[in-house]
This record gives sequence, C-alpha cells and structure tokens, in this order.
Amino acid sequence: MKLYLASGNAHKVRELQALARATSSGVEIESARAVGGMPPVVEDTGTFEGNARKKARALRAKLPLGGWALADDSGICVDALDGAPGVESAYFAGPQGDDAANLEKLARVMRGVPATQRGAHYVCILVLIAPDGAEHVFRGECHGRLLDEPVGSGGFGYDPLFVPDGYDRTFGLLSEETKQSHSHRARAWQALATWWSCAPSSALHEK
Repeated sequence: MKLYLASGNAHKVRELQALARATSSGVEIESARAVGGMPPVVEDTGTFEGNARKKARALRAKLPLGGWALADDSGICVDALDGAPGVESAYFAGPQGDDAANLEKLARVMRGVPATQRGAHYVCILVLIAPDGAEHVFRGECHGRLLDEPVGSGGFGYDPLFVPDGYDRTFGLLSEETKQSHSHRARAWQALATWWSCAPSSALHEK
C-alpha cells in the first residue's frame, strides 16, 4: 500500500521511507513528486496538527482515486524559549527555511544559558487521510537537551545540537539505526504502524 507524503523535504521522505521498511508494515512511502509535486500550503494554523492537516488535505486533492495522503509537521520546542521555535522551526532564521541558518541561530540565542535550563524536545505529528476522507492523527516526542555548539554532521535540522535523553551524543553523531528507534518521527511512525496493523482490512482497502 502506498502513502503519498505531503512534503518537499527530501530528508523527511528518506527518513519515513526507511521507517516504513524497518517496521515491515507493508506500507510504502511515495514522494509527492510522484503526483506532480506538493501544492503550496501556507502553514499558518499555529499548531503542528493544524499544519499537518492542511498539508495532507492539499495533497489529497491531487491524488488518484484510492490514494492515501500522509503529512508530517514537526519541530523543536526549547524550554528556555517558552517552546520556541516550535511550529516555526523550519523558518526560525527567516522565510528561506535554511537548515544551517536555523541551527546557527538557535545555538546563538541559547549561548550562555546554563546546562540546567537547556531542556528541549522534538515533536512530530503525522496526519493520515484515508481514501474515504477519514483522518487519523499520530504523535511522537523525543526529549533531551541542547549543547552549547553543534556537534556532528548526521541527521538534519537541529540534530547536531540535540542530545536525546539516555545518550551523551547528539543526533548528529548517533547512528541512523538509533535515530530510527528513538526520534520523534520514529515514535509517531510507530504509532501509525501499530494502528495500521490493528485496523480492519475494510478500513485499509483502497476504494
């Protein structure tokens, strides 16, 4: 079964494709490029769920009959910044959505914040829309802390700055296998995969 991902972010596509393969769920993630690309969406709802829902609905309008639309909205919430950048994580340094600039800005604004106040967590919301229009929401979180400076070149986004709980290295240094089992996106995907495996076949049948 194919799920069409409402994203132009190649990193997200690859990560979700890997997660789908790892869970042996019988689900295949297809990029929005397969149906002509992701239509423009203004992510202005102020919530991860609202933004993901808008993206999923926008892509669903382009899908062939029987197509499943999947959207991800995610970001990092920093305790010392009252939850920012949150839903604005992709544009923290400006509308260009530059990962390197976003990472540099977060490191800069957190400079001087003591270790005891550097808590942060990633959030991922997945919204899945079935061919009949039914919408399903799945959430994953990964808690940890921020280093003073980025370390490592793996992952993407804020990963080189973020050390997940239980580890002493950033997602920029940890293996892909570790990230696939502990990240916010992995946890949201696992919730989706569990639902998928338990759903009656009639709910999954492409109509």
